[in-house]
Amino acid sequence: MNTKELLITGAERETGPAHARTVERIISNHPFLEDMSPHQLRLLSDCAIPEHFGANEIIFREGDPANRFYLLQKGQVALESYVPDKGRVCVETIGAGEVLGWSWLFPPYLWHFDARAIEPTDAVFIYGIPLRDECELDHELGYELTKRMAAVMMRRLQRSRRQLLENPICLSPNNRT
Repeated sequence: MNTKELLITGAERETGPAHARTVERIISNHPFLEDMSPHQLRLLSDCAIPEHFGANEIIFREGDPANRFYLLQKGQVALESYVPDKGRVCVETIGAGEVLGWSWLFPPYLWHFDARAIEPTDAVFIYGIPLRDECELDHELGYELTKRMAAVMMRRLQRSRRQLLENPICLSPNNRT
């Protein structure tokens, strides 16, 4: 099976071209993919299917293999991590218009947090393994996705930094009294 055959997912195989066009339209309107070329959007939509998560449903778990990402359309998702003696801690909440999951693009391809739908959530699932293979062949696509994912990571790092400054968890050794 060649890369193009791998990129044709359930959206086109199971429900036909009309459904695939709907997925392509949804993808082309998502802020994360703004200004991508029609060719790049087609490649992404070939790897995509709509998905719905119920309230409290786990989307993925920390440490599991990362093979996908999601374009959130509706709802909210909590990014959580286990902290000894504290249990599950919400690190961040993201919602419609945001992207969930960058670990599929960077080794070791494992999730760094749990993701849990806080409320009913609609998203577009984009299968990352064939897309990662396509990025190896199409360096423009790979660069564009890497650049966009890096921007997401930077925004989230800045939000986490602000959160730590507003609610410090611990004091540095020089500030302890």
